Amino acid sequence: MRRYVVKRLLVAIPSLLIASLIVFALPRLLPGDVVQLMLEEKAYAKDIDELRAKLGLDRPMYVQYFEWAGRVVRGDLGDSLWTKRPILDELMTRMPVTVELGLFAVGFAILIGVPIGVLSAVRADAAVDYLARSVAILGLSVPGFWLATLVIIIPAVWWGWTPHLHFVEFRVDPRAHVAQFLLPGLILGIASAAALMRLTRGMLLEVLRQDYVRTAWSKGLSERGVVIKHSLKNAIIPVVTILGLQVAQILGGTVVFEQIFGLPGVGRFLFDAINQRDYPVIQGINLMIVSLVVVINLAVDGVYALLDPRIRY
Repeated sequence: MRRYVVKRLLVAIPSLLIASLIVFALPRLLPGDVVQLMLEEKAYAKDIDELRAKLGLDRPMYVQYFEWAGRVVRGDLGDSLWTKRPILDELMTRMPVTVELGLFAVGFAILIGVPIGVLSAVRADAAVDYLARSVAILGLSVPGFWLATLVIIIPAVWWGWTPHLHFVEFRVDPRAHVAQFLLPGLILGIASAAALMRLTRGMLLEVLRQDYVRTAWSKGLSERGVVIKHSLKNAIIPVVTILGLQVAQILGGTVVFEQIFGLPGVGRFLFDAINQRDYPVIQGINLMIVSLVVVINLAVDGVYALLDPRIRY
């Protein structure tokens, strides 16, 4: 097991290196100039050149990259060009909001997708199966941001009610704090729940056709025992792998959902940084998200190896 983990760690290093190059280069492809935005339109050419030199943007791209990468290795993501505060401090204040929203979304995805997938497989080609598959296709097809917008607009127009769109800290009102994450977490997790449902159904159907499952049926075991004890463990292995990929999708979705529901998380900070061409913040947040996805995939690989010892070899 230790050898397997070491191999996966070695594979992750080139991934992080390539990701750092992409993260550094992409913000500079955005239209607009951060120096022009900071000085506004009335700035003189001399002021622009002085600020560009102060920010280090006048040096060759590869020099900027190696300086930035060296600071990142030491745990320094730099300072925001707009707030003038260390990016790491900014992220530490906003990260709990994004993590909480992501946990709600993942929780809803698992609680909805896996049980419905199991029910759909056990009752294959029945009315409940057709209904579940139709809902799953709908969940994959409808964009989350569109559904979130409808959830805010339609109740406001028809019933004069809107979700609470102002952030409430846990220490101020714990109940309101948790309640404000339920709706965005549910909508954000719908697409992932649909994907998990479809995969759970397909894998469980395949396992239920295996000879050892037929033997369990022939012994007179209960349906619950056959499905839960003998079949689900083997069917759930690919689902765990897909769940790791869905976490990356959920992290990307937080950028839009935090903006829609007024949550002051990392996604909203990234949205503001893109509008302001705040290169250090864009680089720092994207690198953090990429690193988090790599760590999650490593954890998924570890769980995969625990569930199926053959993977280690």
